[in-house]
Amino acid sequence: MNIMNVNNYHPTIAEKNNLSLTVRELQASEKTAWNLLVKSTPKGCFMQTTSWADFKEIEGYKTFRYGLFSENNDLVGGCIYYLYPHTNKANLLFTSGGPILPENTSEIGMQLLLEKGETLARKQGAVALRIEPLWQEKPDYLQDFVRAPADLLPCETLLIDLRPSTDEILASMKPKGRYNIRISQRYGVKIEFSNDSQTIPLFYNLFWETVERQEFFGEPYRFFINLCQTLFKENMAEIGLASWNGEIIAAILVVYCGYTATYLYGGRNLLYKQVMANYGLHWQAIQRAKICGCQVYDFYGFTRDPNHGYAKFSQFKSQFGGKHIKTIGAHDYFFYDQLADTLISLLQKLSLG
Repeated sequence: MNIMNVNNYHPTIAEKNNLSLTVRELQASEKTAWNLLVKSTPKGCFMQTTSWADFKEIEGYKTFRYGLFSENNDLVGGCIYYLYPHTNKANLLFTSGGPILPENTSEIGMQLLLEKGETLARKQGAVALRIEPLWQEKPDYLQDFVRAPADLLPCETLLIDLRPSTDEILASMKPKGRYNIRISQRYGVKIEFSNDSQTIPLFYNLFWETVERQEFFGEPYRFFINLCQTLFKENMAEIGLASWNGEIIAAILVVYCGYTATYLYGGRNLLYKQVMANYGLHWQAIQRAKICGCQVYDFYGFTRDPNHGYAKFSQFKSQFGGKHIKTIGAHDYFFYDQLADTLISLLQKLSLG
């Protein structure tokens, strides 16, 4: 199948603008350049770093790392494709938090990455490419992409601007948020951050207690071992622990990528609710991120829908102020030739079974 014909794409766009892009696999020597590009891009995401890709490979995923290069061989964009191989069902090629596209040649860049995606899909038996960029508007050149049935990244979140002074950030919170932070301080809740692997079980105990209490899906312990040990050594993540009277009662995992600190996971027990440990913990995380040079604290998942599964979490997060952001979410491009071949193969297996 010729993607260019499907998308009504004309290569003369590059010629008319006297622009040239090429796509190729990233070399090991280009790892630092790629990570710098991801971290310096306003819509860059930690899931597009090589460190995250290394973690996903430990988890059993295949990764394919490709860059877009200008005519001067400057790295200007690209993406890391992921695929979890299934033998008994259709595979999906996806790029979480990506792609990263050069501003002036984004349409051409997307076309090149789509073509590369089709080549990989044929080799890997994938039926579609799912992209999940952190964009708030869907560009016209994605007209042949359809909204995916599920998101890996939350398409709604709450962002705290860290550029104002600490006093200004505190003043922009809701009164209840400031009040509960002061309560935490008056009780003398102790806050510590560390990238020591010994904190992983302490974090996980509270995370899993919260999972069971809230009845939502929770990743297994091995997931956090792999995640933390991979990101800790790159100084990309920390665990924050809040304790009172010598007992750890709240924990969070924060991931750092460029100018953004992301609250990825957390947990707490219901003991000593009166000390407001969670408020003190996040307030310290916000201040720590600011000191580290971050400009945004991302609460990673938020909703204004009172019936949504995130409703209770979102009510807590909203006490810190911030700006509600909604991205376009995950979008799929189906490779119909590959889809047809896969369906035929699956039907044949069923008939033989």
